[in-house]
Amino acid sequence: MPSNPNKNPPRVSFASLTPNNLGTVRKLNSVLFPIKYSEKFYQDILSPEVEDFCKLVYYNDVPVGTICCRLENKDNQIKLYLMTMGILAPYRSRQLGSKSLQLILDAAAAHAKQKIDAIYLHVQVSNDDAKRFYERHGFKEIGVHRDYYKKIAPHDAWILEKVIP
Repeated sequence: MPSNPNKNPPRVSFASLTPNNLGTVRKLNSVLFPIKYSEKFYQDILSPEVEDFCKLVYYNDVPVGTICCRLENKDNQIKLYLMTMGILAPYRSRQLGSKSLQLILDAAAAHAKQKIDAIYLHVQVSNDDAKRFYERHGFKEIGVHRDYYKKIAPHDAWILEKVIP
């Protein structure tokens, strides 16, 4: 099918999370992830300290994904834990995940309040596609967390990490 040179390219944008769009985040998470997140999770992602690291992802003004992180002080290092990142299936393979992750990596590198040393996450050991995605973006496997997932199988998760320069 020939491309239309007059057609505008798709627009990807991001929005900070607010009480007004939290219902959209809840709905997306219920579709994207096999587990139900607690009320505390949703209150924590509204915290001003994580505003740069928790976003709604829009494709042509339609909410299609989320990315949510939290700051942790671990082993005398400040780390960003990537709790959730997901894009609705019909919108995958459009660079939305890569752009979302890059937004968070850039925000972590520019974080002025305290230097963020690394970003890490868990990936279910059956999710090879997700593991490859993160490895393409410079993450390295640093271990396996046995029995990380309590309510879904397999229960183990890879721990992936990327050092922030």
